[in-house]
Amino acid sequence: MPSYTISEINDILQGELIGTTTQTIEGPEELQKANSNQITFIGSSKYAKFWTESKACAAVVNDKIPIEPGADRAFIKVKNADLAMAKILELFNPPPPVFDTDIHPTAVIHKTAKIGENCKIGANCYVGKDVELGSGVVLYPNVCVFDETIIGNNTIAWSGTVIRERCIIGSHCIFHTNVSIGADGFGYRPSEDGRGLVKIPQIGNVIIGHYVEIGANSCVDRAKFSSTIVGDGCKIDNLVQIAHNSIMGRSCIMAGHSGLAGSVTLGDGVIIGGSASIKDHTTIHSGATVGAGSGVMNDVEAGKTVLGYPAQDARDMLKEWVAIRRLIKNQ
Repeated sequence: MPSYTISEINDILQGELIGTTTQTIEGPEELQKANSNQITFIGSSKYAKFWTESKACAAVVNDKIPIEPGADRAFIKVKNADLAMAKILELFNPPPPVFDTDIHPTAVIHKTAKIGENCKIGANCYVGKDVELGSGVVLYPNVCVFDETIIGNNTIAWSGTVIRERCIIGSHCIFHTNVSIGADGFGYRPSEDGRGLVKIPQIGNVIIGHYVEIGANSCVDRAKFSSTIVGDGCKIDNLVQIAHNSIMGRSCIMAGHSGLAGSVTLGDGVIIGGSASIKDHTTIHSGATVGAGSGVMNDVEAGKTVLGYPAQDARDMLKEWVAIRRLIKNQ
């Protein structure tokens, strides 16, 4: 594990160094768990009260918080402590698992597949017919990439990920454990005799842009026709469902357990809170936010925040909740 002086860390953050410490900093830690060789962060004034009891030798602090470090301790004051702490975490980030060989002998790679330079393919991986992997692609053990899929440079797929046929994946993406990309969309109709269900073929694919990150056990289903699309820079949490023919714009965020039904459209920069559900054929325009646990039944205007089930303007929903509480208290 590397170690740094407080001055070396401040050189990276370019903040305002207040106070001093001679301790060598060996890593970051939470405010109340840190020891004397660790740096912590204070991003909100409500946590400032815990500083006096913390054993940390230093902290990254939002510059609007009126607090002093005290004797033999130091602050680095910055405009955004969260972003600064991200840089520190990167400094101490351990290296990824080691590949003893670039392509493990148990990997099955079709003879027509094109493998770019500096790719790493782990044990028991499968790479199908006419697959194209760009340079620097990493497939950890037990990843499957099926026929005619294209993956861009420096994309990483962790163990258990399955990328179905004909998908197109951009560069610098990260797919965490057990991600499913390109499984059949959920399409059924009652049979003519009314005694069963007819499966609707899903003949489209999935297109994923650059710098997309998808969390463990999340699913992006292939389109019935055309493509399910995830735009550049989208960040998707664990256990998220993106159904067939949905389209996500650039830099959208979806928190855990949220889901898009079929043919949902998200504009750029949309934020979907945890466990929120979006009805099929709904459009959520750019910059809108859907609160956690909400159920969106209708289109959402650009920049608007909605909340509740069914979702409505967040301010109206909060007023309703207050009114209901008053009614209950007055009974």
